[in-house]
Amino acid sequence: MTSDEKPTLDSDIIAHYESMDEAQRLQKPGSEIERLRTQELLQRYLPPPPAAILDIGGGAGIYAFWLADRGYQVHLVDGIALHVSQAEEAAEQRGGQPLASLSLGDARQLDHPESSFDGVLLLGPLYHLTERSERILALREARRVLRPGGMLLAAGINRFASTISALLEDFIVDPQFIPIYEQDLRFGQHRNPSGDPRFFTTAFFHYPQELIDEVKEAGFRLETLLAVEGPAYLLNNFEQQWQTPSIQDRIMRITRLVESEPTLWGVSPHIMAIGKKA
Repeated sequence: MTSDEKPTLDSDIIAHYESMDEAQRLQKPGSEIERLRTQELLQRYLPPPPAAILDIGGGAGIYAFWLADRGYQVHLVDGIALHVSQAEEAAEQRGGQPLASLSLGDARQLDHPESSFDGVLLLGPLYHLTERSERILALREARRVLRPGGMLLAAGINRFASTISALLEDFIVDPQFIPIYEQDLRFGQHRNPSGDPRFFTTAFFHYPQELIDEVKEAGFRLETLLAVEGPAYLLNNFEQQWQTPSIQDRIMRITRLVESEPTLWGVSPHIMAIGKKA
């Protein structure tokens, strides 16, 4: 890549997201806990509105619009053209607060000036940058555009996510999935040569300590690392039980109680690092 060329995502990643509706995924029972817990952590760690927030890799705006409706000045950047067009369409159709800006871009090379945001979200880019050097570059770009004291919320997929899925979803008997989770465990490099969308796409799966180390190497002061969903998926008939409001409340309470317990981080599909620009 020359100095004039901008980085792009792997073609497999683009194809995966063009074949699905990511915003709708986060509304479904099996993924709703991911959305609700992420919203909870955003409310807890972002500075109060009307702070300026940069949502990098924010997809079609599932969190960006939610934050805008709460008074934030939200700028959305995503590396997939379909997501940007979906967000533009949603912006035209919805009645809530508009986004401050919406653009196609890449976490490794942001078109935003230094020290221009109070908070930065990286809720997807770090697991689609499979080389450590590229993740550090994205984290340093996030730090560059943050103001002193600004907050970073950076998500990773857990190293053990596909192995746990294999056990819970009967993928353990699928011969196509066996080499996928075995490679994940050995190297953290998730690949899906089968093309089956249930098996995700090209990604890197972090050990929790790896995510901590990368955030620190990029120059952030680590505030904490937290499990997003925690061990909730281990509940028998999780999706069915989630539909009962009283049980959903108990699941969320348990998740909060164990979110910072290192011995349980490995069973949470997603983990989130909270960092501050000193």
